[in-house]
Amino acid sequence: MQTLTDFLPAWLPTGASLAQLIASITVVALALHVILGACAYTIWLERRLSAWMQDRVGPNRVGPFGLLQPIADGLKFFMKEDYTPNHVDKGMFTIAPALLAIPSLIGFVIIPWGGILDLSTIPFLGLTGQVKIVGADVNIGVVYMLAIASLSVYGVAIGSWASNNKFAFLGGLRASAQIISYEIPMGVCMLAVILMCGSFTPGGIIAGQQAHVWNIFQQPLTAILFYAWAETNRLPFDLAECESELVGGYHTEYSSMRFALFFLAEYFNMIAGSALFVVLFLGGWSVNPFGAYLHWDLPLVGGLPLIVTQIGVMAGKTFLVVSLGIALRWTLPRFRFDQLMRLAWEGMIPTALLILTCTAVFVYFGITQWMWAGSLLCLMIVWFVGPRLPKSASPNAKIGMLGSRFSPA
Repeated sequence: MQTLTDFLPAWLPTGASLAQLIASITVVALALHVILGACAYTIWLERRLSAWMQDRVGPNRVGPFGLLQPIADGLKFFMKEDYTPNHVDKGMFTIAPALLAIPSLIGFVIIPWGGILDLSTIPFLGLTGQVKIVGADVNIGVVYMLAIASLSVYGVAIGSWASNNKFAFLGGLRASAQIISYEIPMGVCMLAVILMCGSFTPGGIIAGQQAHVWNIFQQPLTAILFYAWAETNRLPFDLAECESELVGGYHTEYSSMRFALFFLAEYFNMIAGSALFVVLFLGGWSVNPFGAYLHWDLPLVGGLPLIVTQIGVMAGKTFLVVSLGIALRWTLPRFRFDQLMRLAWEGMIPTALLILTCTAVFVYFGITQWMWAGSLLCLMIVWFVGPRLPKSASPNAKIGMLGSRFSPA
């Protein structure tokens, strides 16, 4: 009986390498297409959730429950006029949306959507061995994700500069400062998780949580700092597009699908960030938060039913984290830009460094099972010591003027 390997060209690798190559290509293709569809329906979910929170109806005309609304919106963007103003740098103006969207799409490659598939459980493939359900099992997985996320600043900066518009330029400056500032605490939080789990690979981080406790219970303060949505330019951190000040910010001059790409990249980043948060703090496809005490969980290796279950758990957790981000957007008010920078440089960065130092001490003495107490200690230090540290001058300081009620005279 002929098997799948009989139809492959001779120059391809054989054995376990071939099986992993096929699995990786399949995972990348499926994840990319599923996430593209999920991105469209995340917009629908945001509109429905925001309508529910504000006692409105939301999209409900196009299809049942408005489920065809994303398709109508996509057709509208394709059919709108793609206008390029005369005063822009046409080359950079055109490639900027792609430079923002592409890094968002290629970051998913290191996310492990499941454990390890035993190929011998699928007889018709004619393959043996085991393959990992991940696009690329690189040994610097989370560092790759951080590096890819940092590339998004180029799309924003180039789009704002090429627009030759003062509002777009100010939005680009804000976005660049914001992304660079928030990459520092995000990277330090990643280092704390890497120290705890002793692995750079997402699979190793999940295994570390399965053997002990999910990191959200061991390092809750780290999870809160990492969850800040400043990288996605969404409320309460949307100072880069801030309609009340900058019209539309860095995308003011854009229209049609080039305009849509900026917002698709925002949702790509939101889904990617949520999936990474699930891997780092919620145990990935693990279903037991306290593996060290309750000795049961989904096994690492198995057949297709197990892999489908693991993918479902991973997708469900990602959906919940995305929904929480949507709820936060429609709950919290927008920061001022000086408040945002102060929060990053005087709040989040020192706190992240404190957490990293505490984690290093606990790892050195081999007491990582008590890291939750270290997180509480860090929180107490921030609570009591933070207000007593030197602060930059307040931009809201009142100036005494003769005849004013603020005058000391």
